[in-house]
Amino acid sequence: MSNIQALDKTYVANTYARFPVELVSGKGSLLTGADGRQYIDLGSGIAVNGFGAADDVWLKAVTDQLGKIPHTSNLYYTEPCAKLAEMLCARTGMKKVFFGNSGAEANECAIKVARKYSAEKKGPGCYTIVTLKNSFHGRTLATLSATGQDHYHELYQPLVPGFEHIAPGDAEALAAIDAKTPVAGVMIECVQGEGGVVPLEAGFAQALADYAREHDIPLIVDEVQTGNGRSGALYAYMNFGIKPDIVSTAKGLGGGLPIGACLLGEKVKDVLGPGDHGSTFGGNPAVCAGAISILSRIDEALLKGVRERSQYIFDQLTGAPGVERVSGMGLMIGVKTVKPAREVVAKCIENGVLCLTAKDRVRLLPALNIPMDLLEKAVQVLKEACVSHLGTGSC
Repeated sequence: MSNIQALDKTYVANTYARFPVELVSGKGSLLTGADGRQYIDLGSGIAVNGFGAADDVWLKAVTDQLGKIPHTSNLYYTEPCAKLAEMLCARTGMKKVFFGNSGAEANECAIKVARKYSAEKKGPGCYTIVTLKNSFHGRTLATLSATGQDHYHELYQPLVPGFEHIAPGDAEALAAIDAKTPVAGVMIECVQGEGGVVPLEAGFAQALADYAREHDIPLIVDEVQTGNGRSGALYAYMNFGIKPDIVSTAKGLGGGLPIGACLLGEKVKDVLGPGDHGSTFGGNPAVCAGAISILSRIDEALLKGVRERSQYIFDQLTGAPGVERVSGMGLMIGVKTVKPAREVVAKCIENGVLCLTAKDRVRLLPALNIPMDLLEKAVQVLKEACVSHLGTGSC
């Protein structure tokens, strides 16, 4: 065990089951460990480093802003914050943006906006937020309560009240809940990332959107992991033809620095007033400057490349020995393997490839622009890891 690993185990809260890899540097989709080994990165910081590590354009944007003003309070205006909000609205058709520091904060804002809108429209008894079973929306108490997985709830009772969970595919359950207790918001992920990288059925998503629109219920789409090009579209909801009232995003928007954004549509654009919500670091100039450099390069050429890389991975892994099934969208892919997923990931690390897990699946979240030669090499390592040590007939 290295000195850094020993220090970490002694002084850092034991909340992560870390792999025995200490990363010290990286460029693009190649990361370097403390021992000098290079790894092909198929995790991109859990869908954060959309253009890979230490991207030159992002790095210049951030460092240039650091030399001007790295932080100021939200009592004053700054150019990067205003321009990033403008870009997000122009690209999505949304009308206003609230900036925070994480996906959980973006989802907290979305919940607050939906509840305030519905309470003002329908009365204080309208506060229930409906989410999906197998969903994941964050680790604060409210977003944990919104998360539709009992595993995350066990240690933190009592949860925040006012959340109901319905099964993906069961659109009629929304109407049943709304008849029993007024619904203030519907919150979905188009691809359930932490739930195993499982896309929703388009018809189900459309049915929820239709019901929400017809009953004046804000529709929230959680794009924390799926957003910013990850799905092969700028935001995953665009693949489903639905129009949300609120969109939460984070991760890939910052390019490596913490940011969360809650995008507000026409229905809810004026719900928040001065003092209704806030964030000390939200809209930080350096972070927003980096985000502008990311968002400005997510164009159709890049998205086409995402879709092509996605198709390559699906083609290579679907039906491969040791692989039971492949799911996901764009470069957000889950691989159900015969072997336990964590064993497959450990074998990949041994052979110079870093990937992730989600429930019982190997999770792939490479940089959106990962070079094809590196992707091909990494996928081959993964395929070999899926069959390594399997007995005859196991696949």
